[in-house]
Amino acid sequence: MFWADQIALEIKKRNKPLEWVDDAKTPSGKIHVGSLRGVVIHDLIYKCLLDIGVNAKYTYIFEDQDPMDGLPVYLPKEKFEKYLGLPLFKVPSPEEGYKSFAHYYAEDFKKVFNAIGSEPEIIWGGDLYRSGKMNPLIKEALDKADDIKKIYEEIYKKTMPEKWYPFQPYCTNCGKVSTTTVTDWDGEQITFTCEENKVKFTKGCGFIGKMSPFSGDGEIVGKLTWKIEWPAKWKVIGVTVEGAGKDHMTAGGSHDVASKISDRVFNYPVPFPLAYEWFILGKQKMSTSKGVGASAADMLEILPPQVLRFLMVRTKINSEINFDLSNPNTIPQLFDEYQRCADAYFGKSDADLARTFQLSQVGEVQKPPSIRFSVLAQWVQMPNMQEEIKKQGLENWATYAKVWVDKYAPEQDKFVVQEKLPEKAKELSEKQKAFLQKVVNQLANYSDAEKLQFDMYEWGKEMGISGREVFGAIYLSLLGKTSGPKAAWLILSLDKDFVKNRFLEVSALPTATASSKESQITRFDNPNIFSIDKHLFEKFPSISVGVAVIKGVQIEKTNPELEKEKQAFLTSIQNLTTEELGKFDEVVSYRKLYKEMGVDWHSRRPSPEALLRRIALGKGLYTINTCVDAYNMTVMKHKVSVGAFDLDTIAFPTVLRFAKNGEEILLLGDEKPTAYTEKEIAYFDQNGGYNMDFNYRDAQRTAVQLHTKNILLNVDGVYSISPEEVQTCLQEACDKIIKYCGGTIESFGVVANI
Repeated sequence: MFWADQIALEIKKRNKPLEWVDDAKTPSGKIHVGSLRGVVIHDLIYKCLLDIGVNAKYTYIFEDQDPMDGLPVYLPKEKFEKYLGLPLFKVPSPEEGYKSFAHYYAEDFKKVFNAIGSEPEIIWGGDLYRSGKMNPLIKEALDKADDIKKIYEEIYKKTMPEKWYPFQPYCTNCGKVSTTTVTDWDGEQITFTCEENKVKFTKGCGFIGKMSPFSGDGEIVGKLTWKIEWPAKWKVIGVTVEGAGKDHMTAGGSHDVASKISDRVFNYPVPFPLAYEWFILGKQKMSTSKGVGASAADMLEILPPQVLRFLMVRTKINSEINFDLSNPNTIPQLFDEYQRCADAYFGKSDADLARTFQLSQVGEVQKPPSIRFSVLAQWVQMPNMQEEIKKQGLENWATYAKVWVDKYAPEQDKFVVQEKLPEKAKELSEKQKAFLQKVVNQLANYSDAEKLQFDMYEWGKEMGISGREVFGAIYLSLLGKTSGPKAAWLILSLDKDFVKNRFLEVSALPTATASSKESQITRFDNPNIFSIDKHLFEKFPSISVGVAVIKGVQIEKTNPELEKEKQAFLTSIQNLTTEELGKFDEVVSYRKLYKEMGVDWHSRRPSPEALLRRIALGKGLYTINTCVDAYNMTVMKHKVSVGAFDLDTIAFPTVLRFAKNGEEILLLGDEKPTAYTEKEIAYFDQNGGYNMDFNYRDAQRTAVQLHTKNILLNVDGVYSISPEEVQTCLQEACDKIIKYCGGTIESFGVVANI
């Protein structure tokens, strides 16, 4: 059951005539996106309560009676510094047309949460005082100041001043509230001092005065201190459900204080608590006044309203949201996950995913585009694709794809069609140039990109060149890069005469000859994706790793043609014995490495040996899915390990290194994590290890599943398994996957010590 529905059912058991859900924020500047999480969580609970027949109401308080206790970095100091210490409703708006500073920033935030489908009734904190509704609670708090002091002393284990009162008047001389301290209460009036040095950010005027603490008739004279004000508002409004971020909800935190005051001083039942984890941007802790973190309004320039709401909805209340914009995959992965939940909703499959999508909608349920965000990000960079984008109704998402490309995409995902022949096009082989000539001869017959893409792959096979060489020839000729968007879409987005002339120009170039062994290996040199730790290279200089990124795959459970190919291969090795298996150079190489790692290869067999051993023992092969089954053919043929991982679950950069003490991994198929030793070699991303012992087993979190759309491929070489053999296996594995799952190679190469 969806997490918010579970909470709503728990609340329903109380059988109250009305569940009043409330949240609040002090609008002291641009309100960061972290505060949006609280709005959406309370909105979800409110809507889930309504869905199960509970009478519910949802309000949101803007605390405009609070002081301006810090100057936002984006405001001119010379204009606003003089207002520090004053209540926010007395500070002028940064722009004309707004009642106050508080109203300006509150309205900015309100527009955002309204845009993403949260529409609570707005209450202004100052109005609660002006109406006189807070007066009975103010009197009760002042009369029972000793009781409140005991609660503070109980929780914080410190002695409070003898003359302490939970109220801050607005100084009748200078108007400030941050600097005032109540020194006496006679039951009708307070005595207060506006202390010159009470706070660091502003000076008090030194005034000593006496006044009634009660507001009314549209005027406000002061406020309760906020840990007392919080439960007072619960009672005045009638709140029954309210939460806060985990910093407020921990033992000894502000909610702990407020709860005890509500119960023991105001005699009001504590509202049902909703403790939620933080929303952070990467490793940044957000602050409204310091201008740290994206504001809620900024997020609507990055994400459509439904997807921004989805970001909050999909994550359980007790899990942190880390929206790391420094990771270029963060936004594409979010769109992919949104589409996956939409598929569950419209396909009536996974109930929790479907509910997540449903509760992420703003207004009417809208089916999102079927095209993936990463593909759309390519389209917006292609000339003459606007018509296709419009034809498929993609204009809205295309706007956000353009923002991602401009601000967050890594360089390898950006491309520009070169006006002049790229220098790298001179590196193409004769077969590649002959292939381009074939494209020139056939191009006039094509307007369908899908068909052209398929046929180009088939032409390459007929000419004896790999899929990587086929599409590499196109990318190098047009972009000057070895990777790019889907080649057929790129070609058809351009003027056909331009494409023909460019390919003919390339075809006429003299062929460069390979001068060394090294030149025959495509080097992978992108540490933002993968690298090998230098300490590992020092210990095992023969290690090499093939790396490829394949995007846009469509994985199925089985494929009849693949099953035929598997059966034919199994028949060809049906006489294999375990004794023969142990003599293969590749198997011996992996066993030798395992011995160096202190791993018993009898209990943890390298993946090629494990697969072939099943055949030798007559156990056959598991059917996993078309991706895994396809590359396993390469593994068994070459006795070289290949690993595929769901690219969208990996936090880049990745590295092959020795494990560290205390690190562990939850392996695929296991219920409990397994600890690494410091001698073991494994692949790691920013979230930890995603495989064990070079090629023994992989992690659950990065496993290739039927919903996987993008793949990271690793091929493992060591000792007698040369970098050349690694590259051969990598190419063959890519070709097999593309044959049965489709997709495009976007990165390819070998990391080796040569």
